[in-house]
Amino acid sequence: MENKKIIQVEDKVPFKLMLPLSIQHMFAMFGASVLVPFMFGIHPAVVLFMNGIGTLLFIWITKGKAPAYLGSSFAFLGPGAIVIEKFGYDYALGGFIAVGVCGCILAFIIQRFGSKWIEIVLPPAAMGPVVALIGLELSNAAASNAGLVGVDVVQSSSVIVFLVTLGVAVFGSVVFRKFFAVIPILIAIIAGYIAAICCGIIDFSSVAQASLFSMPTFTLPKFNVEAILIMMPVLLVITSEHIGHQIVTGKIIGRNLIKDPGLHRSLFADNFSTVISGLIGSVPTTTYGENIGVMAMTKVYSVRVIAGAAVLSIILSFIGKITALISTIPGPVIGGISFLLYGMIGTSGIRMLVEEQVDYSKSRNLALTSVIFVTGLSGITLTIGNIAFTGMVLACVTGMILSLIFYILDKLNLTNDR
Repeated sequence: MENKKIIQVEDKVPFKLMLPLSIQHMFAMFGASVLVPFMFGIHPAVVLFMNGIGTLLFIWITKGKAPAYLGSSFAFLGPGAIVIEKFGYDYALGGFIAVGVCGCILAFIIQRFGSKWIEIVLPPAAMGPVVALIGLELSNAAASNAGLVGVDVVQSSSVIVFLVTLGVAVFGSVVFRKFFAVIPILIAIIAGYIAAICCGIIDFSSVAQASLFSMPTFTLPKFNVEAILIMMPVLLVITSEHIGHQIVTGKIIGRNLIKDPGLHRSLFADNFSTVISGLIGSVPTTTYGENIGVMAMTKVYSVRVIAGAAVLSIILSFIGKITALISTIPGPVIGGISFLLYGMIGTSGIRMLVEEQVDYSKSRNLALTSVIFVTGLSGITLTIGNIAFTGMVLACVTGMILSLIFYILDKLNLTNDR
């Protein structure tokens, strides 16, 4: 492991190394993934259970060629909250299932007609900034988790814990060697947690009250046409997000995941996991940017490590004490880690522009990248019904429309840089 040797997707990893690497992936997704069930008002144990099951299904359906961890999707928060308030959580589950089924149908359509259209509607000059926005638009969320923005008074303890976590992650990625070079995230989380204990900002009362073992709470779905229609526009959001994640992951590991195992497989696996989630009472799942950032930083792409993290998540869903203990990880620690991981994703988008040698002397490339960046970072929100398109998703849709118009103008011989 000296000099951070790359561990490829299909590489076997010794157990003594795989265990800490898997724990590292699980910690990376834990904070954001359990936030969604808290916002929906359900116990996170069933979500941890389904995250693990969904990840294993994803790896199996994609033939072990696409390393990805499936966590709770934030795209459903808006319409989900509306459905829960109006009909109840069980009807929201029916909406989740309907969206997942439509996503699976879309995957079959892509399998039938191919994915070459992606190169037309999302050329490198458009895909680069879209991928960068996946990380950049989350930067405020990282700062909010850390308690550095959105509060009346920034606490000195939050700043200390944040800086300790971020500092260990940043400098550890540069100076750690051999075994420690591949687990800087895990080491940074432990260091930040110790700093949080020293600063007295951790409350262990929930751990004392939690039972040692507990069964996840499963809920059966109910279906309502209006609830489904409220939820359905999310399909465009999660599809755009999925394509972006697959492309950026492919760039990180040096493989074209859109072609092999194919967008149809990964998209089907993502949505099939959401269907299963809805059937047992969990929240929809999606590939997670935090775990993509871990791979970018550690150069460990093995699906066995991801699978190990999934198994750990399933086990944790039945152990109340450990789940409660992990839930005590404070925001400044999660924020410190996210600060670096989200930045890694943003950098991957810029790296894509460099590697694809995008020529900015061409007006179309300059216009595409400029409009996408400004759209994604401006805070503009387009609301259609109960669905709000903003950030990376709105930028992606804008980029696709512009790219398609440029393609049509090309076919009509109306562009000046053909």
